[in-house]
Amino acid sequence: MNTNSEVRIVEVSPRDGLQNEKTLLPPDIKVALIDRLSATGLKTIETTSFVSSRWVPQLADAAEVFNRIRKVPGVGYPVLVPNEQGYRIARTAGATEVSVFTAASEAFNRANINASIEESLQRFEPVLEEAKAEGVKVRGYVSTALGCPYQGEVPIADVVNVAKRLYDMGCYEISVADTIGVGTPAKARAMLHAVSQEIPMHALAVHFHDTYGQALANILACLEEGVRVVDSAVSGTGGCPYAKGASGNVASEDVVYMLHGLGLTTGIDLDLLVATGAWLSAQLNKPTASRVTKARITAV
Repeated sequence: MNTNSEVRIVEVSPRDGLQNEKTLLPPDIKVALIDRLSATGLKTIETTSFVSSRWVPQLADAAEVFNRIRKVPGVGYPVLVPNEQGYRIARTAGATEVSVFTAASEAFNRANINASIEESLQRFEPVLEEAKAEGVKVRGYVSTALGCPYQGEVPIADVVNVAKRLYDMGCYEISVADTIGVGTPAKARAMLHAVSQEIPMHALAVHFHDTYGQALANILACLEEGVRVVDSAVSGTGGCPYAKGASGNVASEDVVYMLHGLGLTTGIDLDLLVATGAWLSAQLNKPTASRVTKARITAV
């Protein structure tokens, strides 16, 4: 097991969380959310996505939000880009770190971005080349790493192949994602172990949705395997528009509570995180999905 006691949380609620929420939030609320998150001690906050507003109406205000947030020294504010055009728009807005995404499932890729895995990787080549020339960090996502709503099981070899391609292209970190939340601890561990044979563990992150209530258990299994970067979303926001019944991301409050209980350090103030999650759920007019926040609010 990795003896490093520090775990970095990549907070994805402003992007991956909000993009799948039905309630459209105004820019002021998004800016307030990110500024609140910046005050908790988080070191990485995925801020928005520079994709077409036709596909993601919630994030049509990407440039405005990114320009208005308070950039705290030492905190990274990556943004998602789908292609070279999105990259250039993000750079014009001032982004210094970007993320790209593809899937380990051909069927999911076709439904999600209307491209094959190979075509999606080819789209990223100029992005990675420009980013390298400009000193911009690029993070890669591999979705459907533990299952696909269209093809079902996803061979581990496919996950390894796509993750390695992204890493070899220049992504400094690869986040392997259980997009529809069907994974279980043994499968999560086996998948991560296989990927780590080709990519150093320090360059890997895990991203779990909690559809079947397995996210925390999956994270624990992956921590035991050695991972030290975990994606999560405050208040458990999000979902997957291409996967019926898929619930949101695992709640950051619950992840941090577990990590601190394990004696691991995050640098995050859990009280501030809980307050932020409760505030966000109120803005979305829906109950929080965080068990920790529910327990603390009830106890008050």
